[in-house]
Amino acid sequence: MRLILGSGSPRRKEILASLGIAPDVIMAADVDETPHAGELPRPYCERVTRLKLDAIPCAAGDIVLTADTTVAMGRRILGKPETAAQAAEFLLGLSGRRHKVITAVAVRNADQVWMRTNVSSVKMKRLSDAELNDYLASGEWQGKAGGYAIQGRGGAFIPWIEGSYTGIMGLPAMETAHLLHAAGLRWAA
Repeated sequence: MRLILGSGSPRRKEILASLGIAPDVIMAADVDETPHAGELPRPYCERVTRLKLDAIPCAAGDIVLTADTTVAMGRRILGKPETAAQAAEFLLGLSGRRHKVITAVAVRNADQVWMRTNVSSVKMKRLSDAELNDYLASGEWQGKAGGYAIQGRGGAFIPWIEGSYTGIMGLPAMETAHLLHAAGLRWAA
């Protein structure tokens, strides 16, 4: 069997490696991740994950894995900020509050599709102006849902989580292992 990781995220590759899994092919799916008008965060995340799954070709003997992560501030979707100003807006909105991090995972083989969604709660401490400006200057916010990375410098802003740390990073390990096993992938853990 050949495992195709439908993501260019180094974090997803690292999480798979921590499980003892190495993808045979990495092929980032190019899909429109624009939320639909009025779309709620969880259905949005699941829809984008399925779009990614459908965009990756799957031949007999292949297993395709895709995922999408979004940060939800109430009903508002906080995707990947496009500018430092937008990252600052996201971080100021999250500062001192709890929010949800939603990661949907989908797996397909030639015959079937499996999907799971992980929702974690995260509290961000109240950020000082200096912390916010230093973080923005670091550039770590780029390409990160909600404008922060829990596994990086942004971890210093997170005093509490409830849920999956790896899910917050972008690929919930337990759900992913379960789905890959259901699809027929075997590996030495």
